[in-house]
Formats: sequence, structure tokens, C-alpha cells
Amino acid sequence: MKLRITVHGVAYEVEVEVLDPGEGFLGAGPLPPLRMPEAPAPPHGAAGAASAHAGREAAPVASVAPGAVSAPIAGTVLEVKCRAGDAIEKGQILVVVEAMKMETSIAAPVGGRVKKVLVAVGDNVREGQAMVELE
Repeated sequence: MKLRITVHGVAYEVEVEVLDPGEGFLGAGPLPPLRMPEAPAPPHGAAGAASAHAGREAAPVASVAPGAVSAPIAGTVLEVKCRAGDAIEKGQILVVVEAMKMETSIAAPVGGRVKKVLVAVGDNVREGQAMVELE
């Protein structure tokens, strides 16, 4: 079957093959079950599982270096909620990043003081990029 498609004012003629169920057609049957990755076990002697899942509002933080809080996803910085010299508490929101129209709040993994803020509103960040240094 041939179709004519116009994209941004340019007409394209394409040939389309209609597939029967079972010939690569996605609606041919149920999808395979989704497998979720297992969470790593807490270190021996760590706090219980209940505290590990408490306050799941903020995204998990991956640190690139001791004292550095990094972006868990690539996106655009919407808000910076701390400044150099600020005293912070564990779980306090430091930065809000927007990715795919979703806001992700990045929380402090530990309490302490902000040594340096490495990003500003409007900056694009990569996954794993350091955003805030703590001391």
C-alpha cells in the first residue's frame, strides 16, 4: 500500500506493509512481564529497611566524589535551593531538575554545610554530574 505523507510542507510517498498478528505486530499477544532490578542490600549493621524507604519524595543521590551531590538524571536545573555556606539537614532538597516534563528533587544525603554550588537555574546537567559540594 502506498501513502503520501506531508511533513513541514514536504510531501513524501511511502510504501506501507500491513502485518498480520504474529508477524512482528505488537498487538499479537501479551507483553512479557516487567522485571524490576533488585535493590542492593544495606550494609551489615545499617538502619532497617523502613528507614531506607522513608521520605521517597526526593530522587536517590549518586555521589561522584566524597561530599559531592550529583544529578541522578540528565535534565535542566529549575531551582537551586541552597547557597554556599548554608547549613543543611539530611533529606533537605538542594536542587530541582526537570527532565521529560517531570520535576525531580535532589536531597542532601547527609547533614552538614554547603561548600560550593556548581550549577545555576537554566543549566543543563548530565546524569552523574556534580551539582553541589558538601563539607
